[in-house]
Amino acid sequence: MSDSSNYEAASAGGPQSVAEFGEGHRSFISRFQHALHVTPSLVPLIVLVLSIVIFGLLLGSKFFSPFALTLILQQVAIIGIVGAAQSLVILTAGIDLSVGAIMVMSSVVMGQFTFRYGLPVELAIICGLAAGTFFGFVNGWLVAVMKLPPFIVTLGTWQIILAWNFLYSANETIRSQDIAAEAPLLHLFGERVTIGGAVFTFGVFFLIALVLLLAYVLRHTAWGRHVYAVGDDPDAAELSGVNVRRTLIQVYMLSGLICAFAGWALIGRIGSVSPTSGQLSNIESITAVVIGGISLFGGRGSILGMFFGALIVGVFTLGLRLLGADAQWTFLLIGALIIGAVAVDQWIRKVSV
Repeated sequence: MSDSSNYEAASAGGPQSVAEFGEGHRSFISRFQHALHVTPSLVPLIVLVLSIVIFGLLLGSKFFSPFALTLILQQVAIIGIVGAAQSLVILTAGIDLSVGAIMVMSSVVMGQFTFRYGLPVELAIICGLAAGTFFGFVNGWLVAVMKLPPFIVTLGTWQIILAWNFLYSANETIRSQDIAAEAPLLHLFGERVTIGGAVFTFGVFFLIALVLLLAYVLRHTAWGRHVYAVGDDPDAAELSGVNVRRTLIQVYMLSGLICAFAGWALIGRIGSVSPTSGQLSNIESITAVVIGGISLFGGRGSILGMFFGALIVGVFTLGLRLLGADAQWTFLLIGALIIGAVAVDQWIRKVSV
């Protein structure tokens, strides 16, 4: 074969050959970075497994007992449900500071409508769910139609709903004994089921079912793809035929509905209806979302990652408590995890898809 023929053959296969060479000789760090980019929930899963192993080695059977492991699930059930609501909003590049207030407001509506107005408990629960959905709609309308920043909108509605909770309930707590005697359905999510020595509440089952349902919807439905598209680039999503306004309003309404379910679960968790409960839920939900690998810039992450993030918080909280460490160490380590999670997210975002 002549030299010119050799050159032409090399030229024809050149780009493919170079691409294959580059792909085959990528460094381990580069491949690992790409894997994290493709599967964002991998980071919190690795952290969760490592934290379980470390506390298991330090505490032994005390940590690995069925009671301790299911206690973690019981403790993170409320935060996980609220975190699912927060995840939907953050995936659209927004943020919802009112999730905790909506949760408590919904529980107050359920309790007050039952005991103050004498409504059947089933109807009172429906009213509480509707109230949460309505305030979610208000948030969504202000963000999508009025074009106000999500942070400012939800900061304002958080304060308004928080004040309404205290004014409407007159800062009164409906006691657990009264609920158990007259409206036991309000305690539904607090009911316990024992399986092989492990104790689960209906709230835990609801959290797991919610996470699995949302994971499927976000990954395998057109609406889920629209949510990611809006968070990634709303202008490009609009040009692609996505109704950005409608999607945003639907996301905030669904977030409000999920928070209302969290309010129902909160009654089962603490046993009473109190306007002072769940004060840190908004911050704790954001913590679970960030540690779970959902990007605050929107368009990337998964509900499963949030679930792992919530479990990480639960593992650290219980593990340090069993070790007898000061509670402040929990805040210190969780704070470090938050900063680390954001740093990892920035590093992963540098990967070109």
